[in-house]
Amino acid sequence: MQQERPEQHRSSAITLRTLLMLFTGGLVLLLITISMAVSFDRFRSYMAEELEGRTRDAATAIGLSVSNAIDASDVVAVGRLIDSVFDSGDYLSVAFVDHENRQIVGRSRSLDDLGVPGWFMELADLPRPVGTADVLQGWRWLGQIRVRGHPGNAYRDLWRVSLSLALAAVVVGSLALVLLYVLLGRLLLPLRTLERQAKAIGRRDFRLRTKVRSTRELNHVTQAMNQMTEDLEQLFAGQAALISHLRRINNEDSLTGLASRNAFEQRLAVETVSEEERKPGALVLVQITGFADFNKRLGRPEADQLLIRAATEIREFLHEHAGSFAGRRAGAEFAVFIPGGAPADALLWARDLVEKLQTVCIEFIGEADPDGLALTVHAGVAGTSERVSVKSLFESADVALRRAQTSGISGCELADTDLEVHHGAEQWRVLLERALEREQLWLWQQPLVAASDELPVFQQVFSRVLVDGEWIRGNVFVPIAERYGIMARIDLMVISRVLERLETEPRAVLGLSLGASSVADAEFSATLVEKLEAAGPLVERLWVGVPEQVVHYRRRNAQVFIRRLRRCGAMVMVDRFGVGGVPFSYMKNLPIQALRIDSSFVHGIDRHDENRFYLESMITIARGRGVRVFASGVETEAEWRTLKAAGVDGAIGYHLGRPAPPGAG
Repeated sequence: MQQERPEQHRSSAITLRTLLMLFTGGLVLLLITISMAVSFDRFRSYMAEELEGRTRDAATAIGLSVSNAIDASDVVAVGRLIDSVFDSGDYLSVAFVDHENRQIVGRSRSLDDLGVPGWFMELADLPRPVGTADVLQGWRWLGQIRVRGHPGNAYRDLWRVSLSLALAAVVVGSLALVLLYVLLGRLLLPLRTLERQAKAIGRRDFRLRTKVRSTRELNHVTQAMNQMTEDLEQLFAGQAALISHLRRINNEDSLTGLASRNAFEQRLAVETVSEEERKPGALVLVQITGFADFNKRLGRPEADQLLIRAATEIREFLHEHAGSFAGRRAGAEFAVFIPGGAPADALLWARDLVEKLQTVCIEFIGEADPDGLALTVHAGVAGTSERVSVKSLFESADVALRRAQTSGISGCELADTDLEVHHGAEQWRVLLERALEREQLWLWQQPLVAASDELPVFQQVFSRVLVDGEWIRGNVFVPIAERYGIMARIDLMVISRVLERLETEPRAVLGLSLGASSVADAEFSATLVEKLEAAGPLVERLWVGVPEQVVHYRRRNAQVFIRRLRRCGAMVMVDRFGVGGVPFSYMKNLPIQALRIDSSFVHGIDRHDENRFYLESMITIARGRGVRVFASGVETEAEWRTLKAAGVDGAIGYHLGRPAPPGAG
C-alpha cells in the first residue's frame, strides 16, 4: 500500500495545463468583468443625463407655452396641454402648481411593469429627475410647471445593452478559453509525450521518441530526452549482447556450438525425469576412437576442424528428428537425446548417424594419409523409463558404448534393458493416423497463472489421442508426429476445437502451442490464417505459441507467420525460449506479446545461480521491448518463489495447476 500512495498523490495533483487554464482564464474573466463594469457605468451615466435633459426640456416647453400661447388662467386649456405632453412622453408626473404649491392641474403615473428585473433596477438605480419652469404673465408670477422624468425606457435600454454586453462577454470569453486550451495543448504536447517516454524508460522500453516541436526551451528538453533514450537503448543492447555471449559460454561448447556438458545434462533431466516434461526416448553416446592420437600427430587445428565437421553432421541429424538435442561431453565424445519411438528405433537412427560420422573421419584420414592412424566411430544407445535416473541412463549408454568399442570396427550397440516397449516408431505412425481419421482427440487444459495475483492469464490447451484404449499425452506422441509430418493435421484439429470453445465460452482465454513442422508448412499456415480470419473477434482471446527453434532456423518464414497471426488479432508468444539460440536483438523485429521460458531453465532454478541470472537479465530486456515473460515447468514452491522474485509475469506447471479436462475440478 505504501508504494501506491505516491502514485495516487501524483494522479490527484493538478496538471500544469489546468493550472495555466485557471490562472489565464481567471485573468480573462477579470478583464471582461472590469470592461463590462466600465461600459455599464458609462452607459448608465449617459442614460441618466439624457433622462434629465428630456425632463428639463419638457418643463421648459410647457412653461413657455402656458406663459405665451395659452391663458394661464384657463385651467382647461392648460390641462389639455399637460395631457398631450404627458401622453406623448415618458414622465412620472406633469403638474401646474400655484404660488402656494397647490396643484392646479396635472397628471401622474406609478413606476410599475417595466419588463426589467427588480434586482437590476436596484443595481442601476437611475435618478428620477425633476424639471421646473415658471409661468409668467407679464411680470406677474402665476405658478410653476413641474415635470418628473420616467426612467422606464432608460431601464429597458440599459437592460438590453447589459444583456448584449453579457452575451458578448460570454462569447468572447468562451472563444478566448477555447483558443487558450488549444494553444496550451499544442505548447504542452511535448510534455505529455515526455511523460509517456519517461514512464516507458521506467519499464525498460526504449522505443518511444518525442518528435513534437514546440517552444525553443521545450525543444531542447525533448532533444536531450531523446538522446538519453538512445544512449540507454544502446546500453541495454550491449547488455543483451553480453548476456547472450555469457549464455553461450555457459551453455554452449565454444568450438562446436553444441550444448555444453552441464547444459545437456540439465535439459536431459527435464526431458526424462521431470514429472511434467518427461517423455520416452533414448540417449545416444557417440565417441570417435583414436581422436587423441589424431590430435597429437596432426595438431590441434586439424583436430578442431574434425570436431566442427562432426558437430555439423550431428546438427543435421537433429533437424531430421524433431525435439532432439545434442551436446559435447569431452574431447571427441558427444551425447544425443532422441525423443519418441522405441529403443530399437533409436538404434537404427543412431547407426545412421555413426555411418555419417565415420564417413567424415575417413575424409580427414584420407586427406592427412598418416601411417597407422585410424579414426573409428562407436555409439551406445539406452532407452528412458520412469524408473531410470539420468545417472543410470548415462551408465547404461556408456556400457553399450564400451561394448561397441570392443568389436574393433565402427558400430552401435543397444544397452540391455528390461523396458516394456509396446510400439515402435512405425507402429506409432499407424496408430496416430488411425486416431486422426476417427477424430479421437481429447483436449485438456492447464492454467498459466499471473505472478501478481496467481489468477489464470489463460488456459493452455493440450491434446491427447486415443491409442489402444488409452489417452496418450502429447509428450509421448508429438515427436513421432513431428518426424512423420502428422503434426500439422493434429494442430489444425486442435485449433478448430479451440475456436469452437471460444465461441461457446465468451469469457474463456485459451492458449495453444504449434508444432515446429506445422509452422514451417506453407499449406498449414494458409489454412490456419483462413480459420482465424473467419473466427473474427474470437481470436482476440487466443494465445498462439511458436517454438523458438522455428524462429531461429526459419527466421523469414517465422516472421511472416507471426505477423499474419497478429493481423488476425491473436496474441503470439515465442515458446520454449532459451533452447533455440535466438539472439535478443532479433526479437525486437517480431510483433510478439510474450516469451515462455523453457522448462530446462526453470527446473531447479532456485539452486542454479547462472540460470537465475540469465532469467533476470532476459526479463529486463524483454520488458524493454514491451514483451511479457512467462515460465514453464514449475514443479516446486521454491522454483515459483524464485521466478516471482526474478519478475516473471506468469508461469505454468504442476505446482500451479495440473492438466485436466475442461470443466473438471
